[in-house]
Amino acid sequence: MIRIIAVLLLVIPGIISAYGIKLMRDSLFEDLYPIFFYLGVQFFIGFILFIGGIAFIGGFIVHRDRKRQYNAKNPTMKS
Repeated sequence: MIRIIAVLLLVIPGIISAYGIKLMRDSLFEDLYPIFFYLGVQFFIGFILFIGGIAFIGGFIVHRDRKRQYNAKNPTMKS
C-alpha cells in the first residue's frame, strides 16, 4: 500500500509537468486558451507548472536517498 502511495506521489507531479509542457508548446504555436489573456501568461504558467513538477520529483528522490543513506562517493572529488 505504501508503494502505491509513493507511485501516486510521483505520477501526479509528472502529469502536472506534462501539462506545463503542453501549455508552453501551445503558446509557441499561438494556440491561446480562453482562460489566459495573453500568450506570455500562458507560457509563464506552463513554465511554473513544469518547474514545480520536476522540482517535486527531484526533491522526493533526494529525500528518499538521504533517508536511506545512499551517499554516492564521487571519485573525482577530493575530500
